Amino acid sequence: MTSKKLYKTRTAAALCAALCLLAQARAQSAPTTPAPQQQQPTPADAKEGEEVIRVSTELVQTDVMVFDRSGKFVEGLKPEQFELRVDGKPRPVAFFECVRAGDVNEDAQLAAARGGGARGASPGVGAAVPLDRGRTVLFFVDDLHLSASSTLQIRKTLLRFIEEEIGQNDQAGVFTASGQVGFLQQLTDNKAVLRAAVSRVGARPSTARDGQNPPMTEMHAASIERGESGALEYFVDQLIRENPALRRDIAESIVQSRARAIVQQSRSVSTNTLATLASLVRGYAPLPGRKILFFISDGFLVDDGDTSLRDRLRLVSDAAARAGVVIYSLDAQGLRTGQPDASSAVAFDVTGRLSRVEMGEVSATQAPLQMLAADTGGRALVNTNALNRVVADALKETSLYYLLAWRPETAQGGGAPKYQRIEVTVPGRPELRVMVRRGFYNAAPAGEEPRADRKRKDDKKPAADAADAQKSSPAERELLAAIQSPLPRAALPTSLAVGFVNGEKGAPVLTVAIELDRESLTFVDGEKRRADFEVIGAVVDDNGRPVMRFGQKLSVTPNPALPESEQHVVYSFTMPLQSGIYQVRTAARDQRSGRTGSAMQWIVVPELNNQFTMSSLFLGERTAGQRAQAEKPEDLPRTVLLSVGRRFSRTSYVRFLTYVYNAAAAPDSRPDVALQVQLFRDDQPVFTAPLKKIESEGAAAASALPYMAELNLSTFPAGRYVLQVTAIDRAAKATATRRASFVIE
Repeated sequence: MTSKKLYKTRTAAALCAALCLLAQARAQSAPTTPAPQQQQPTPADAKEGEEVIRVSTELVQTDVMVFDRSGKFVEGLKPEQFELRVDGKPRPVAFFECVRAGDVNEDAQLAAARGGGARGASPGVGAAVPLDRGRTVLFFVDDLHLSASSTLQIRKTLLRFIEEEIGQNDQAGVFTASGQVGFLQQLTDNKAVLRAAVSRVGARPSTARDGQNPPMTEMHAASIERGESGALEYFVDQLIRENPALRRDIAESIVQSRARAIVQQSRSVSTNTLATLASLVRGYAPLPGRKILFFISDGFLVDDGDTSLRDRLRLVSDAAARAGVVIYSLDAQGLRTGQPDASSAVAFDVTGRLSRVEMGEVSATQAPLQMLAADTGGRALVNTNALNRVVADALKETSLYYLLAWRPETAQGGGAPKYQRIEVTVPGRPELRVMVRRGFYNAAPAGEEPRADRKRKDDKKPAADAADAQKSSPAERELLAAIQSPLPRAALPTSLAVGFVNGEKGAPVLTVAIELDRESLTFVDGEKRRADFEVIGAVVDDNGRPVMRFGQKLSVTPNPALPESEQHVVYSFTMPLQSGIYQVRTAARDQRSGRTGSAMQWIVVPELNNQFTMSSLFLGERTAGQRAQAEKPEDLPRTVLLSVGRRFSRTSYVRFLTYVYNAAAAPDSRPDVALQVQLFRDDQPVFTAPLKKIESEGAAAASALPYMAELNLSTFPAGRYVLQVTAIDRAAKATATRRASFVIE
């Protein structure tokens, strides 16, 4: 990598010409984007690799939901109305609060319940206030215990949630036990990415089967393992009928061995499912606030005598408690009759011995769904075909909760972590239904690192990879860890703006701008005061394959002629790209302090040839003072720069630019395109501008019409907003829409 000085945004941002040189842009058929800063794409084919309960010396906390007989959340309860018991011993409630999930105050309330801050304390000067955070929803599809008949219904349920339930500030993710969704298994607010993830969900049943006849189910095998005679006698009789010379004791041994193999295979598959689930829950523990996870499965068996699987269930429960995750279980089979369908291979038994074993199969396979939900404060949604409705009801049900905290008992000596039971009741109100986590370990169980990490440690690396790992420096390893992290690193705040425009010959051009928080960099005095840092990243397709890698070691030197507020540290580049779904990942490291930061963003690049469409929306901020400073009106556009972080002051204006492509010719041979500009908060329109026709006069070609405008932000309260611009081709009766989110501070 080469070393290079980076000055200010005016010389660094690859899209500043598009936002700043409006006069020139209106006279061109496509936006002008300066060439990358001597950064050439490198082809690559290698794959890239707030807790709600906290146990500390301060307070332990848990979330509680209370409902009346009609299922309505009971508000207005007081702390003295609750009775809290830990391992059967009453504990006084040290903190009590009613919390709305995803609300601006949730983080502060959680911190206060841990003893980390005063109740109602306001954030410190300069602190980032979480605005309109929204909900975090995880869908974990247990495709190892999912039949083909359940898959279609589950896909419909997930798609309905994406289209109708996910809100403006929500994040969601689709995950599977087998990992078949691949690189798309990430939290995102991009609906196109979520839809693509759902399309990859399929049945990969690893249900234990040995291919022998008559078919032996897991329920039959478990019954034989328990020493029950009914199923054993049936399969022994069938085996002797096919082999008349076989002695009965030998036949019993063969059947028992067959049952044992099926049970062991069943336990292995279930262990894999629960281990993957626990790893997922732990991975998202750093995310603040409460998360809801839908565990979707046809169910599986957990034998009463199988302590290993029950321990696994407890580990999931403990991980969920520490991560602030509430699990709602969905039986993917919906309403079950208990009878096998026509597609099932079943043993024929006129004696009724197998039917007695199979009578409890539905409740047995639903038992782990019940346990996972009850132990984490959620509910098991079983025996219903209205899966769409129950998901919506569950999201509504978890929006409010009471936060209780208590002082833990002083630990006596060492020993293994102890699983502690929690009970919360409202004495004197038997009609109320209380939902609370049932327990947690008083210390994190040892050896429970994420499965993916364990796998990497156990894998034997090829010699070349091992050699590369030895050559890499600690700084390089830190950068790689930051860019591979499922959640952004924030020690060095890093912002990312990704967009696309139409390049030559109708090929899309990806535009990437990365901004580092200037105040978080370490400046040193010398001949010139400067800070040194390194930026790496990759553009990755929806299968996780890098299509381009980038990286440079850079320096930034303050410009004494400019106020510090106008000096930004931005690294940028452009590259041609085919249509598709991509993610840009980047990480940065301050070379002196060692602080790292990372960011990631999805982008969907459409086909731009011969269809009515738009470029991305590019946003910039114009302060009120910039108008007064402009000596001439034509100089004003040059003072507005591309915003990477998209956090704007209420006293400023947000300026936006887009291009409309391939508009049809109206009867007068000129395009007739109108634009509708709207501003949304919490999915509700708070501003709608009148339709505005795009003037095509002066454009070099009607195939690319630029449009630029600005909004005064002074009338809008602080919060998260979405700018939506809809282009309407009145001649072709076609529309195209682009959206961009930003924050008013």
